[in-house]
Amino acid sequence: MNALIIFVLLLALMLTGMPISISLGLTVLTFLFTMTQVPIESVALKLFTGIEKFEIMAIPFFILAGNFLTHGGVARRMINFATSMVGHWHGGLALAGVMACALFAAVSGSSPATVVAIGSIIMPAMVRQGYPKGFGAGVITTSGALGILIPPSIVMVMYSVSTNTSVGKLFMAGVIPGLMLATLLGLTTWYLARKHNYPRLKKATWGERFIAFRKSAWGLLLIVIVMGGIYTGIFTPTEAAAMSAVYAFIVAVFVYKDMGFKQVPKVLLDSASMSAMLLYIITNAVLFSFLMTSENIPQAMAGWIMDKGFGVVSFLLVVNVLLLLAGNVMEPSSIVLIMAPILFPVAMTLGIDPVHFGIMMVVNMEVGMCHPPVGLNLYVASGITKMGISELTVAVMPWLLTMLAFLMIITYIPQISLWLPNLLYGK
Repeated sequence: MNALIIFVLLLALMLTGMPISISLGLTVLTFLFTMTQVPIESVALKLFTGIEKFEIMAIPFFILAGNFLTHGGVARRMINFATSMVGHWHGGLALAGVMACALFAAVSGSSPATVVAIGSIIMPAMVRQGYPKGFGAGVITTSGALGILIPPSIVMVMYSVSTNTSVGKLFMAGVIPGLMLATLLGLTTWYLARKHNYPRLKKATWGERFIAFRKSAWGLLLIVIVMGGIYTGIFTPTEAAAMSAVYAFIVAVFVYKDMGFKQVPKVLLDSASMSAMLLYIITNAVLFSFLMTSENIPQAMAGWIMDKGFGVVSFLLVVNVLLLLAGNVMEPSSIVLIMAPILFPVAMTLGIDPVHFGIMMVVNMEVGMCHPPVGLNLYVASGITKMGISELTVAVMPWLLTMLAFLMIITYIPQISLWLPNLLYGK
């Protein structure tokens, strides 16, 4: 009964158009102070202890690194490198967009940043070459979602904070699924381009490819620094985030010189405001998780599922449906922070690996970012392409169906996610 009251209250507040973070906080405080005897001191204490986690510090650093790279010419050089490699295939420029999104995702940790950085450069080029606007928008909107699956990923850090799962393992677990999804999105792009005979570029020579690689090497090196540093144990994921922010600043300002010192304060301010927004959501979600636990809702839900005889297969199917529905009304950070504390204990009871469950949640978030009404990537792409949301929704459909098929594969073949972390960290 308490669970029903909590969710009805949350839904009612969200339907008023109130931001999700405030809806969460108000739901918790209203319930705690009207229906329980929880002292106000324990709520304040929970607020501080909830966000007093070393992993959370990674979020502002990854946001800052992504902003430096977005403004610092790294994206343009990555696009040039990708174009030199795959531009001569059917739909070459679109394929270069998918490849560039995968590369930029590996340095930014954010989907919207990837869509903005790659889309704002490659979309005008594709239109000039004669590609339909909808085709380009579909490619960039869906490929940009790789930003939260290919490590480092801000959403993975949030899942780790919510469930106490190792960030390092999650990052490693995202590598193979990320490359797989990039390949599948590339194949969908190639098939459609071949079918409609979209333009191809002249094949680049190996000399031209080497020059493009050399120019983009500073950006690509960040992938090696972050992943290599975490894998070898030189630094933790949080330290890797701090390193990437410093490195991105040096590359943007001193190496590529695409950003002057005058622009640095603006980037710092933008990153600070985005970090503050995310940390505010986290704070309220921590309170919501505290309320769930104190009311024994996850435990009751786990008990109910076990009594009904739900197996792993049916539970994972229900979770996917739940998360896809949540993706209709919430953005990824909120979904992870609200749903993970509720679903995670049930998954553990059924013996599902926490890392596999995390990757499955992240892939669900990717799908949610690409469909209305709150698909964040759709809005970002709409701003770049000047297309309406309904028009964009139709445009992304082939790639969205590919992502749904990939979601099923990831859900029911856990080894895809677990092979690399098990190899590197041991079971």
